[in-house]
Amino acid sequence: QVQLVESGGGLVQAGGSLRLSCAASGRTSSSSDMGWFRQAPGKEREFVGDISWSGSNTYYADSVKGRFTISRDNAKNTVYLQMNSLKPEDTAVYYCAAAVGSDAYNYWGQGTQVTVSS
Repeated sequence: QVQLVESGGGLVQAGGSLRLSCAASGRTSSSSDMGWFRQAPGKEREFVGDISWSGSNTYYADSVKGRFTISRDNAKNTVYLQMNSLKPEDTAVYYCAAAVGSDAYNYWGQGTQVTVSS
């Protein structure tokens, strides 16, 4: 089993920054690719970005490229999502996910709310 707990969400003005954290525990969490997703009200969940288990490779959705940065500290079993230049359209519940022994994300956190005011 793998448990994922997100934190760091909140209310921020447009143009501001937030850093989300995802603390992982359980088997092989530090050797798994990790991803961030978000879901806005009335919309489907969408991919934000991901990071390889080593941290050497990252990939971002076009909508956040250049503004968001994903990093990880395997010693702390934690993945981060640094969000800069936030826009109202970034408002959503943000989820982290882990691909443990799988090509697909098979473990999910409970989510943390990010609200960007205009």
